[in-house]
Amino acid sequence: MYRYTDFDAAFVAERNRQFRAQVERRIDGSLTEDEFKPLRLMNGLYLQLHAYMLRVAIPYGTLNSAQMRQLAYLAERWDKGYGHFTTRQNIQFNWPALRDVPDMLDALAEVGMHAIQTSGNTIRNVTADHFAGAAADEIADPRPVAELLRQSSTDHPEFQFLPRKFKIAVTGAPNDRAVTAAHDLALRIVTRDGEIGYQVLVGGGLGRTPMIGKVIAAFVPQADLLPYVEAVVSVWNLLGRRDNKYKSRIKITVHEHGIDEIRRLVEARFAETRAAFDGTDLALFDEIRAAFAPPALTEAPTEAFDRAYAADPVFRSWADTNLSAHRAPGHAIVQVSLKAHGATPGDATAAQMRVLADIAERFGHDELRISHEQNVILPHIRKADLPEIHAILKPNGLATANIGLISDIIACPGMDYCALATARSIPIAQQIATRFDELKLEHEIGELKIKISGCINACGHHHVGHIGILGLDRAGVENYQITLGGDHTETASLGDRTGPGFSAEEIIPAIERLVEAYLAHRSSPEESFLESYRRLGMAPFKEALYGAADGKNARAA
Repeated sequence: MYRYTDFDAAFVAERNRQFRAQVERRIDGSLTEDEFKPLRLMNGLYLQLHAYMLRVAIPYGTLNSAQMRQLAYLAERWDKGYGHFTTRQNIQFNWPALRDVPDMLDALAEVGMHAIQTSGNTIRNVTADHFAGAAADEIADPRPVAELLRQSSTDHPEFQFLPRKFKIAVTGAPNDRAVTAAHDLALRIVTRDGEIGYQVLVGGGLGRTPMIGKVIAAFVPQADLLPYVEAVVSVWNLLGRRDNKYKSRIKITVHEHGIDEIRRLVEARFAETRAAFDGTDLALFDEIRAAFAPPALTEAPTEAFDRAYAADPVFRSWADTNLSAHRAPGHAIVQVSLKAHGATPGDATAAQMRVLADIAERFGHDELRISHEQNVILPHIRKADLPEIHAILKPNGLATANIGLISDIIACPGMDYCALATARSIPIAQQIATRFDELKLEHEIGELKIKISGCINACGHHHVGHIGILGLDRAGVENYQITLGGDHTETASLGDRTGPGFSAEEIIPAIERLVEAYLAHRSSPEESFLESYRRLGMAPFKEALYGAADGKNARAA
């Protein structure tokens, strides 16, 4: 994995020194909150509903054990003993005191971490497939590209005051685990005549105007990638709306001008940016790629795994649900659920972070990943070690066997923390998870992605949930709209709104009725909820939610 160079360390240290002085000026009153706001946002500091919130970057979701332990230290020393992992593979600390934030940033710098560009109208933390470098289906590791983009975009003079925030995702496999179609700009590694390059999408995004990204270039060679990305951002920087923040994202620019016109403008700008590159970026990319050399994996006999799998049903359930195929024989990718039934999705205590760091250091080549689904990944684990790892996870609340199931819910912080939220997300997620654990139906239901947002900004990705839940304020009462059929993968689609929303008391029974309808109508136990919805359409699910009359009307429509 990438390690800070002397330049990186000096750059971050200087930024922290500047911000410490700005914080001191805010505390002594030399800066008003309005004057301080753009300065704190450049350093990942938000003012939330009850307190400041510090968002720390975890570039492309990759951590080592020392970094995870330092996050645990921050949680205990300056917060309330936990951190919240987000859908952009970052971590948020929800309760820091302003006077302590410079010390937190200095502590992060000690282990090669920062909070730069995790907020503000700039290029945000670049995300990637959380199985990068390990997945059996991978064409190439996307993290070197993500790191190249991180370095080139950090404090880029042209892109510090964009019309709005700009989000980039990179995937290196045909199976899209990085939600690329919902990003402002996405790179999908592809091959052409044996050469590796990039399919480029633009104009994706969720929020109040959700859109699926469109292909602007079918194949961009590695040599052209950085100037091409700069051309895309440069064109949007000129065309993007600054008169209306709700229309300022690149998805609106693409919609207003059309993908063909945007492509023409980007190609013209690309001719200029490409001429300005002298090959330094390619040399840098080679250096970065070397930092991501795969670990030396050694295969071991799997008898211990086989015995535990045959004898222990709890271990077998966890292995069937939480393990994914690794490219190396005798290895597995472990997904550690941060969604124990009734817990806050994405939260990890300092003690849990240390347990995960210890496991990564002892068994996992010192690597951890954060997924956009708010879970932690151990990417390189020998199957021989899995029984012992499971035994460590269990007493620490980290062995829940629910990856991809109905209780593995993505949820934003909602109105419990966020000043923008109009409804609570966390209690709804907790109640759904608890209810279906009581019913003991999760494994019978199979794969079902529920995603919950507490406002139209869609930080919980509800638009691309198999079942999406959007919390809104209706005359001072929380109201929850349901969408069906969303998909964040390579077959990306936006969910369809079912109809009127439900109160907080009604939403859990409504989800139960949807699941009952799915179980009643699926063609076989192997047909997933999404497959059933795509085959059957809205009608049977709408009938389950609202009654026979509405269902008949839906069928007639």
